[in-house]
Amino acid sequence: MRPSTKKNLKTAAIYSGILFLGLLLGQNFADENIRNGLNPVLPLGFTEKTTKLQQVLHLINDYYVDSLNIDTMQNVAINDLVSKLDPHSLYFAPERARRINEDLEGNFDGIGVEYYTINDTLLVTGIFPGGPAEKGGIHIGDKLLRVDDQLIAGVKINQKDVAAMVRGDQGTKVRIWIKRDGMEINNPFIIVRDKIKVSSIEAAYVIDTATAYVKIKRFGAQTAHDFNTAIGQLKKQGTNNLILDLRENGGGYLTAATELASQFLHDKQLIVYTLGAHHQRTDYFSSATGQFTSGKLAVLIDGESASASEIVAGAIQDLKRGIVVGQPSFGKGLIQEQFEFGDGSALNLTVARYFTPSGRCIQRPYDSFYGNKYFANGGGIKPDIYIAEDSLSHNDFYKKLLNQGIISDYVFENLVSEIPSFSSEHFIAHYKLPSNNYRRFLNFAQKRGIHVNNRTARLSKLLVESDMKALMGKYFFGTPSFYKIKNRTDPNLIRTIQVLRTE
Repeated sequence: MRPSTKKNLKTAAIYSGILFLGLLLGQNFADENIRNGLNPVLPLGFTEKTTKLQQVLHLINDYYVDSLNIDTMQNVAINDLVSKLDPHSLYFAPERARRINEDLEGNFDGIGVEYYTINDTLLVTGIFPGGPAEKGGIHIGDKLLRVDDQLIAGVKINQKDVAAMVRGDQGTKVRIWIKRDGMEINNPFIIVRDKIKVSSIEAAYVIDTATAYVKIKRFGAQTAHDFNTAIGQLKKQGTNNLILDLRENGGGYLTAATELASQFLHDKQLIVYTLGAHHQRTDYFSSATGQFTSGKLAVLIDGESASASEIVAGAIQDLKRGIVVGQPSFGKGLIQEQFEFGDGSALNLTVARYFTPSGRCIQRPYDSFYGNKYFANGGGIKPDIYIAEDSLSHNDFYKKLLNQGIISDYVFENLVSEIPSFSSEHFIAHYKLPSNNYRRFLNFAQKRGIHVNNRTARLSKLLVESDMKALMGKYFFGTPSFYKIKNRTDPNLIRTIQVLRTE
């Protein structure tokens, strides 16, 4: 968690959160803190009433008929208690807390590859440019067989377990055996792990001479920096309009959201404010450093746009800086603060609600165990221009294909065996799938247990083939090509471009 984010809470709120968990963790955790040289604040201030759960854990540990892992018991108790608060307060075990923080910080120590599981074998589908894997000789299309002394091909293995194997401290080495073009390579590739920096921006390009498109996948520590770099390059190409795509963006850091919103606003405009029972009102204003304070702006949202995405969309909408297009957003109007523990675990505790400049709290209703309360007077950001999802093509057949990964399986098993010799621009504009491809795909889906109804399959054909071509584009040319292909037939984007041109 970023230091600036931690400063969002008053000292009283921090102690409140710590004491709140103290009644569960008890003396064992305090002893651990003492050994680590930390201040043993957890046991202070308890009464007979507040130590009941602590006493129960001690009794179980000391007298239960069977031997138990007290750490596991503590985790069960914490998860059960936190689950009764609200949908967004969560307790994370050490490994998950580490992964989440790496995602938001935008960097981790590893080798820089993306892979996809096909028939119990990992296919390399992406390589970080200039990263350790590329430097070490790994190619897109390689199949991973072993990592150090661990066999990973032909066995049931979780991708998270593989990630744990290939990740490691910067500067350490990992040996990887691969199969390339159907042939096993005898000698391992020796890869030196390094810091991998992952951008928050998945695509940034000029749609036409006037309109630019930027896709942000999360709000992390580097989002504002990444956006500044992207928008600077786009402005040099003469664009006056911007489409900011926040669809499927579940949020991230509050400060990342306010820094991004500030890029579109003039100095000292209210972006958002936060307020909670132990959290005094805090206002967040724009600065004078915005890179796109003039020019037409549209923000795309959908039902998976949440939290930080809604802060940006809400500010743009309330301040009439631009238009919001798409479907209503998720409706997460609560702010979490992360409290970290000595073992690497963490509690993401809801400490405040956020409000848009006009005073809207857009948290959708939830049932709180304590007091059975509903905290809401909204339910997401409502777009200025609503575009309904095409239910004919996005039918149950298509959703089953997505949920079971059938389209990706088919593409990586059948359509990417040879890297094309032409450019990404030529592929995007002119490549067409084979005429018999869809029939082959339907047969493939049936063999995977998908019931194929000719009518629903026909209605989804264009959407499925668009997904196929986009996955091929990403595999051959990188993530931006995926969005360039999908956007050519995206009704939300097409409508947005029309609006920006006529306004």
